[in-house]
Amino acid sequence: MRKELHPSYGPVVFRDRAANHAFLTSSTMTSEKAIEWEDGHTYPVVDVEISNISHPFYTGTARVLDTAGRVERFEKRYGKRG
Repeated sequence: MRKELHPSYGPVVFRDRAANHAFLTSSTMTSEKAIEWEDGHTYPVVDVEISNISHPFYTGTARVLDTAGRVERFEKRYGKRG
């Protein structure tokens, strides 16, 4: 990557203030605030309003849908295919 074209890419801590959860990842975001991480190093910290921990509709886990009930209702309403 050309240095004059792309922003710097490095480790950043994202902190979810609502859930009191933080995670270390790489990003191009920067911040004036810093935090000391578990490994003893200091990283810039970006506060976020919501993350996968605090979002009520996070879809990272599989859900089982009642597809049999839906098919039966469709067939009852419109009839079975011949």
